[in-house]
Amino acid sequence: MNREKRTAIFQRLRSANPAPTTELVFSSPFELLIAVILSAQATDKGVNKATARLFAIANSPAAILALGEEGLKEQIRTIGLFNSKAKNIIETCRRLVSDHAGVVPRDRKALEALPGVGRKTANVVLNTAFGEPTIAVDTHIFRVANRTGLAVGKTPLAVEQRLVRLVPTEFLKDAHHWLILHGRYVCKARSPDCPNCPISDLCEYKEKTMALPCARSRTA
Repeated sequence: MNREKRTAIFQRLRSANPAPTTELVFSSPFELLIAVILSAQATDKGVNKATARLFAIANSPAAILALGEEGLKEQIRTIGLFNSKAKNIIETCRRLVSDHAGVVPRDRKALEALPGVGRKTANVVLNTAFGEPTIAVDTHIFRVANRTGLAVGKTPLAVEQRLVRLVPTEFLKDAHHWLILHGRYVCKARSPDCPNCPISDLCEYKEKTMALPCARSRTA
């Protein structure tokens, strides 16, 4: 895929959604960090239900530490893997208090040093909380990047590195959100909605699901 086609893809995604953002509900970098840790193998909808309860009573490292691990578990019990997530969150809160004065660091290395925080989580926080031009490659973005031809790679890191290098600079800050939403609602794993896809005529996927009347009308 060439630069002209990539630019056209992101122009259309931007036109459809000029101000994309995460579907996780948060009001501070700390709340976002906790929500993203909880979102592993869980839906954003499920996380939002749990964090609505949690953040109402504890939305700072000190407040969550005051709850304790068992108290935290009670608040996030509806989330998958809540036992291990509670353990990681408590330890993360301890380190935020002891090492960062209770503030979420705007630094990849420092973020990845926190329990339960890997590269993907760090990228989400850097991008969504701090406006950094990072791309967190989850299953949706990995699928969309490979399927469309935007950035072909065998691993999430390879796809991330190619996207950061190949996405035109003007779109880089929001590319993460456009791609994840596109993968979640249009370019789905089992049944991609190619006939209603805004970039169907630009996509290089060879097994599009149906005829593409809207693509023909755009290119006629």
